[in-house]
Amino acid sequence: MKKRIMYAIAALVLFGVEVCIALFVHDNFVRPYLGDVLVVILIHCAVRVVFPAKPRLLPVYVFLFACAIEVTQYVHLLDLLGLAHIGWLRVVIGGTFDWGDIACYAVGCGVVAAGERITPPWRTCTPRSTRSGGSTGR
Repeated sequence: MKKRIMYAIAALVLFGVEVCIALFVHDNFVRPYLGDVLVVILIHCAVRVVFPAKPRLLPVYVFLFACAIEVTQYVHLLDLLGLAHIGWLRVVIGGTFDWGDIACYAVGCGVVAAGERITPPWRTCTPRSTRSGGSTGR
């Protein structure tokens, strides 16, 4: 349960950062690159709230999901569905395909995969007395 809370807090913080980036940052690095790296980390954290067990391939699934969203931009899916006039949907889905976005998603998923290999600090540890029965091995 503690893992879920930590992932939920991380997801909410990342969501807040993403909203701030979208509303207030209009540069050539943070918004187009760092925002894309952070969004896949946000998605990963949100999924881990629902599925707290450590899914080994989750970074790959998140990457494929992000690429699928990028493909919808390539084919202009919102235009095809007649939904391009809905502003918040355009912000969430995006409107322009970019190979650089896919590279940023790969970086973000790589960060997540590396982070998953390190035991998070909120992971519940097994007490020493139950690990090996208190035996010294002699």
